[in-house]
Amino acid sequence: MAATMKDIAKRTGLGLATISSYFNGGNVREKNRVKIEKAIEELHYEVNEVARGLKTNATKTIGVVIPELNNTFCAEIITEMEDVLRNHGYATIVCDCRTDKKLERDAVEFLSRKRVDGIINMPVDTEGNHLKKFQKTGKPIVLIDRKIQEISCDSVLTDNEKAAEDAMRVFFQAGHRKVGIIGGPEEISTAQERLQGYRSAYEKENLPVQESLIYHGDYTIQGGVKGLEKLVEDNPDMTAVFVTNYEMTMGAVIGVNELGLKIPEQLSLIGFDNLQFARACNPKLTIVTQPTPEIAREVAGIMLKRLEEGNEENKERITEKLDAEIITGKSVRAI
Repeated sequence: MAATMKDIAKRTGLGLATISSYFNGGNVREKNRVKIEKAIEELHYEVNEVARGLKTNATKTIGVVIPELNNTFCAEIITEMEDVLRNHGYATIVCDCRTDKKLERDAVEFLSRKRVDGIINMPVDTEGNHLKKFQKTGKPIVLIDRKIQEISCDSVLTDNEKAAEDAMRVFFQAGHRKVGIIGGPEEISTAQERLQGYRSAYEKENLPVQESLIYHGDYTIQGGVKGLEKLVEDNPDMTAVFVTNYEMTMGAVIGVNELGLKIPEQLSLIGFDNLQFARACNPKLTIVTQPTPEIAREVAGIMLKRLEEGNEENKERITEKLDAEIITGKSVRAI
């Protein structure tokens, strides 16, 4: 028969209130903690997490909803984030919504039924409809990479506008003026910010923006292929392309190869994220790289802070904006 808290009380001589406090994370004297842990080991006591969750309204699990599990940016963040949360006693349930708003809403509803203590989300639904019901529970929500104006919650972002401006400055300093951009979906905040950085860079150089040089992609490999082919077809005088996420960067390189173009002799290119892919290309790509380990640690830290302090609505929401970095390769030619 499985050991109970009463068995631990009998073995240690401590009251049930003290033992309950230990299991629920309360303050327990060091000598009593040692006695309890020794009894747990000797009695092979196993905590019933489900029963404890019903009693404390805490399951020690965090729900994570991301657009694509095979997205390198998402995968790197999840890996680092899970390590931090695990070290604080929290497990994660990761849901891949495949960039589908309905699947995203279903995932949040599933996690809500599982009574997760909070949700971390890289949102697809830019209006936040999938989160509004969960928000009413008062449990914390932390957004990654993308902000939703209609939802009052914490977020950790990259300074996307500055990152795009910095990339464009590399092109301008090398003499390029006809620079195409393969951007993301128009409704996603990160895509909007990166496109604004592209436009701002032109404005600061007192140069007009040529609309034919702008392609709205879908953050997929095939989207990068199509974007590169379309820009080359519509702009024979284009000398460079800025690609604004990792998957589309890979697609753009495929497009360059299929068109028989040479980087950087015929087309200069700056991509986004994944240093290992950039190194594998010949020549090595110049890329904008986001601080994924720092983003992951910030997200996990904010979630833990909210769980510890409570997530009252009147608290000021945290928005962390981190700087990206330009890693120089050999894919930009001076002209």
